[in-house]
Amino acid sequence: MDATHRVLVLGATGRTGGRVVTQLLDRGVAVRAIVRSADRLLAEVAGRPLLEVVEAELLTMPTADLVAHLDGCDAVISCLGHTISVRGVLGPPHDLVRYALSQVQAAIEANPPPAPVRLILMGSVSVNQPKCADSRRGAGQRAFLSALRLVLPPSRDNQRAADFLALDVGPADPHLHWVVVRPDTLEEGDVGEYVVHEAIVSSLFRPDHTRMAHVAHLMCELVTDDTTWERWRGRMPVVVDAEPAEEKTSQLSGKERAS
Repeated sequence: MDATHRVLVLGATGRTGGRVVTQLLDRGVAVRAIVRSADRLLAEVAGRPLLEVVEAELLTMPTADLVAHLDGCDAVISCLGHTISVRGVLGPPHDLVRYALSQVQAAIEANPPPAPVRLILMGSVSVNQPKCADSRRGAGQRAFLSALRLVLPPSRDNQRAADFLALDVGPADPHLHWVVVRPDTLEEGDVGEYVVHEAIVSSLFRPDHTRMAHVAHLMCELVTDDTTWERWRGRMPVVVDAEPAEEKTSQLSGKERAS
């Protein structure tokens, strides 16, 4: 049992967030999940002793309440996202993820922890790193993404959330350190082999695939493994499924490999 960690999970009822909660509990990590409805949690985690469920509306939560929910947590994992429906994509709140992160930062600043909190955000490969760090993304793809953000609020929100961490919080905040995990096209499946890259490796028009279980696994590794955390702190790694075993000779099953 990993009694040294307690993680606040946001978006715990989503498809990836549910996998994060399950994998953390399977590792013996204590989880505190803020959800609008406990009924939407995966049935397999309900009632587990290391899971504490807080039924609340995060976006209207007073800072003092969020301070209390962060008490004792050394990490925050956000798998927040917009519901895939016309209302969820085009309707409010348009800044769900960005605003939630600002709330978390404000609560941490209001009651500074003894050690920096690890914040791990689930983004996507549509998110650009600052200063054109994704060198393989050409002008055409950047123009396409800019147009996409004009018409789709969730795409704009994901970019602004990542920019908030990279540019507003920055790499040297004494109380909050971060990683933005960027998966490609999300798929079902169990944990197998996956690869973690420094930057974008595939075109938006010829995407890779990423099992949600692999996103969850990397997020859990960032909480529980200090080497993995230090490798990616302050960065935006891209996680994709590994190629078939016969095409890869040096993969680590269930582990990340930097490229």
